[in-house]
Amino acid sequence: MVSVELQNIIVHAFHGIYGGEDRIGSNYEIGLKVSYEEDKTDFSDINDTINYADLFTIVKQRMQVPTPLLEKVADGIIRRIKDQYPAIKEVVLSIYKLEPPIENFQGRVGVTLQKRFND
Repeated sequence: MVSVELQNIIVHAFHGIYGGEDRIGSNYEIGLKVSYEEDKTDFSDINDTINYADLFTIVKQRMQVPTPLLEKVADGIIRRIKDQYPAIKEVVLSIYKLEPPIENFQGRVGVTLQKRFND
């Protein structure tokens, strides 16, 4: 199995359920791991693997659609990746809000969604 990963992606987006999040936004950190069976390739061409630039575009585009819950954002990203790369077997995606609007809280909050595909 081969995994293509994007780590520590930082984007500014407008997700959340609290007042003002849809106007002010927040910085988010995203980690993505997409796995597939290697199918005896010699990896001589980008078509022999998953293009990480395409994955970044998918993440960036979906992050720009304001959504109340990060779980829905993560699910949308994974569905789009699966549509574009039907051969994938697993995706693990984490999205962290770096400045959550929680009084006296220091740190980050987020979700991780993992999906396996057997088709």
